[in-house]
Amino acid sequence: MSFNYQTLNKVTIKNKFMVHLIQELMDRMREVSIFTKLDLRSSSWQVRIVEGEQYKTICVTMYGAYKFLFMLFGLTNTLGIFCNLMNDMLYDYLDDFALT
Repeated sequence: MSFNYQTLNKVTIKNKFMVHLIQELMDRMREVSIFTKLDLRSSSWQVRIVEGEQYKTICVTMYGAYKFLFMLFGLTNTLGIFCNLMNDMLYDYLDDFALT
């Protein structure tokens, strides 16, 4: 099953989120000797859509109408919202031992 959210994405106000330059990140990690990473492949599926906005994701099939309660990867601003969430969660640790 696939969903086409082009019409919704056209009317969505785009969120401006700056992505760091890789060279800047490498410069900040120059003296680091231990690295780890978080596997966030399925994390956006755990970010809830704001209450009352789920109607925008309704999918009608012959079995009924369904709406998503969690973020989809096809929607505008999904990546920016997820990055902001990670920055908020790691705020106390940014530049100490966490980079986003």
